[in-house]
Amino acid sequence: MNFLQKHKGEVIAALVILSWGFSLWFLLHWPVNFYTPVPYFFVLVQTHLYTGLFITAHDAMHGVVSRNRKLNKFIGTLAAGLFAYNNFNRLLPRHHAHHHYVATGQDPDYHGGNFFVWYFSFLKNYITWQQLVLMAITFNLLKLVFPAENVILFWMVPAILATFQLFYFGTYLPHRGEHDAGNRHKSHTQAKNHTWAFISCYFFGYHYEHHDKPYVPWWQLYKEKK
Repeated sequence: MNFLQKHKGEVIAALVILSWGFSLWFLLHWPVNFYTPVPYFFVLVQTHLYTGLFITAHDAMHGVVSRNRKLNKFIGTLAAGLFAYNNFNRLLPRHHAHHHYVATGQDPDYHGGNFFVWYFSFLKNYITWQQLVLMAITFNLLKLVFPAENVILFWMVPAILATFQLFYFGTYLPHRGEHDAGNRHKSHTQAKNHTWAFISCYFFGYHYEHHDKPYVPWWQLYKEKK
């Protein structure tokens, strides 16, 4: 087994994290012209990379980023922290509760209300006042070095949009509504379209497949789609 095969999870995680970092560094220096579509396209790219940070942290919660447990936790902690100072140790038990009690009153990701009520509940469960304070401090430090519009457009806005992306494609669509009695994971799954599945949420639209085989990393999840 060569190095890449043995450490593919770590390599892919590093590519996601480094892509986010280099993209952000470039965009913070980039002169923004609001009268062209280019900056708005870059907002979407950065949003996708933010989502990738959380998906990487998510895979670490399932222990599938690295076979080395300490390295797996380090990568998960780093990826979660880069995404608006999320706390990996706080997220870990909540995510496993979601898997154990999916779509029940004990599921921290589930809410029986409408979309907006559910989204507010989702944010309330995952955003802490400590994160907000750290984000405010970081924003004020970054704008001392970079143009404020770049910081807002490429550091702050994509983090907010990625939260919505993760909720909509990774929680709301898969778990809303009624589920058949035979659906033991109480999860919907999107129609097979690997390109859209990757763009929308790193294949987590294939949500039944994820709940059925949580040990499969995101970059192999498409293989489980029959």
